[in-house]
Amino acid sequence: MVELNFDKRRPPALLDLTRVAPLADWGSDGDMLRVGAGVSYRRIIEEMGAVLPGLAMASRTVGSPQIRNRGTVGGNLGSASPAGDAHPPLLAADAVVEVASLRGFRRVPVGEFFTGPKRSVLAPDELIAAFLVRPGGAQQFAKIGTRNAMVIAVCSFALSLDPVRRTVGTGIGSAAPTPVRAGAAADFLAAELPWESRGPLEETVAAEFGRLVAGAASPIDDVRGTAAYRRHALSVLARRTLAWAWKGLP
Repeated sequence: MVELNFDKRRPPALLDLTRVAPLADWGSDGDMLRVGAGVSYRRIIEEMGAVLPGLAMASRTVGSPQIRNRGTVGGNLGSASPAGDAHPPLLAADAVVEVASLRGFRRVPVGEFFTGPKRSVLAPDELIAAFLVRPGGAQQFAKIGTRNAMVIAVCSFALSLDPVRRTVGTGIGSAAPTPVRAGAAADFLAAELPWESRGPLEETVAAEFGRLVAGAASPIDDVRGTAAYRRHALSVLARRTLAWAWKGLP
């Protein structure tokens, strides 16, 4: 719609998918939740806030109430923007994107879905049908922008802590050509957290985690902020979300 408004694209036809009922459904799929691509941000906030808190947090920062009533994670994935608010929580939760065409269905790990700025693995005849994510653990999302919502992120960060598998998931937005993970930071933190005792976090561990998260980004200077500011902000967001997630660990 942004490209239409700025007269950058004029497709020969537009399809309204809101009455395709399966796209608006969500429910269990084994040990994961399968969420239809047509489920709105508002419904994610109201219906899934307890099971997918990171994604619900991100959904609250999207646009206005009118946009949250209409907009969807499926649409966010379809645009494949590096600044998409839903992308970091999906990366942190190790989500899977389900796509469909007349040739059938296939499932793509979200880490393999983005191929470049506003580009994805979608073939011309494919539609995003759903995404799948495993609930549980502690999840957090934080975003830097001139306002809390109705703004494109200067940068954003999502974190997921799974105490059962003792794993850490991360997602970085608006600080690289595509949404990315901070793999080295996640591996470091998973090895250093006191999973067994649930004791207090060491400041040196949090600081190193922040440093590694900032190092995983490859930002640029643009009208919203400098590359140096984005790296600094990501380090701060990483430390803050870690403190919040560790405190809220079930």
